Amino acid sequence: MSETVIAGRHGPFGGHLDPTMIARYAAATGDRTASVLDGRATPSVFPVVLVFTPNEAARSDLPESVWERVRGGVHGAHDIVVHRPLIPGEPLQTWSQISAVRTSRSGTQVVMRFEQVDVDGAIAVEQWWTMVLLGLHGIADLGSTPAEHRFPDDARARPVGSAVHHIDGDVAQRYAEVSGDWSAHHFDIAAARAAGFDFVFTHGLCTMAICAHRMLELVGIDDPGRVRRIAARFATPTPLDCDLTVNAFAISENSYAFEAHTDSTTTITHGRLELRS
Repeated sequence: MSETVIAGRHGPFGGHLDPTMIARYAAATGDRTASVLDGRATPSVFPVVLVFTPNEAARSDLPESVWERVRGGVHGAHDIVVHRPLIPGEPLQTWSQISAVRTSRSGTQVVMRFEQVDVDGAIAVEQWWTMVLLGLHGIADLGSTPAEHRFPDDARARPVGSAVHHIDGDVAQRYAEVSGDWSAHHFDIAAARAAGFDFVFTHGLCTMAICAHRMLELVGIDDPGRVRRIAARFATPTPLDCDLTVNAFAISENSYAFEAHTDSTTTITHGRLELRS
């Protein structure tokens, strides 16, 4: 018999697009965009730093009996829709809830949805955080998943270009100082090995932000306010002190697919960048 998750709505959680934190975030994630560096614009992935506490609140709706059957968990995918350009310094309140549960071969996907609203109560940003609970089965499907962003096969015939970004050895430290995510596997090799990896690695959302910056450069956009959507699947963690190559492909005039890899491993798959006209 399937166990049913009862999902509530949590919030609001206060926060704002702190210009000082944006500058530190830009430094940690290699953002070279002039409008971000001089304080006029907010990177499209920056609002993730406001969802960690709301994420924990949504996760609490999973019964303890579910967590007892989990043998591990990974951040499988992340999807961000930006409804309008984000203004440095503006407040955003975040609401969170479990929006979908789906069973897969490896376990159960649990999708947390975040609504980030401005002072007028309008949604400025929506995010979907897909968590894969390994080895977990017997949970009833729930709700709806975000829009698909699979890599279209025909996009490979339309390459845009590639960019290489060096992942510094201290980037996990600098990103944790901004995001508040101090998960041990980013710093301690024993913790990383316990998670199934023989290397410490940077945060998936840090890798996603790096990809977003390099993608805007590749398509010739210097205004992050043009970003309507950025989404990616995390295939495997990105090691510290390595070169990450981001490959871009055109889908349509304002839509692009991307992947990212190190020397031997693909770390980001099914990436999608969509721009507003």
